[in-house]
Amino acid sequence: MSATPKPRPKYYDLNLAHLPPPGLVSILHRISGLLLFFPILPVLLLTLQNVVGSEESFAVARGHLSHPFMKLLLVGFAWLYAHHFFAGLRYLLLDMHWGIDKVPARTSAYVVLVLGALTAIAAAVEIL
Repeated sequence: MSATPKPRPKYYDLNLAHLPPPGLVSILHRISGLLLFFPILPVLLLTLQNVVGSEESFAVARGHLSHPFMKLLLVGFAWLYAHHFFAGLRYLLLDMHWGIDKVPARTSAYVVLVLGALTAIAAAVEIL
């Protein structure tokens, strides 16, 4: 019974390409939630406060949002929100023990990734 143990790796493989789809959805759900709460929410509240102040501040904000980089950033925000929303629905279903097995969990992970991408594409069509 004295089998030699397998040596442990001395590094962490943080490459997301080797994750299965449910793991990728989980990591992206956490990252999107963090980004939606910390930098984006305060900036949106500050922008809303400035925009409702006067017509001039609304015109300034509208001018900023017409810049191509800001439009690309808005598409990224749309993907963050959509992915977080659909992954959250997936986790609610998993909490109710729907789709727990390997194949349905993998399929629902693919559905979340595709729906997030389609929502970002739809936002890009509307914004750009």
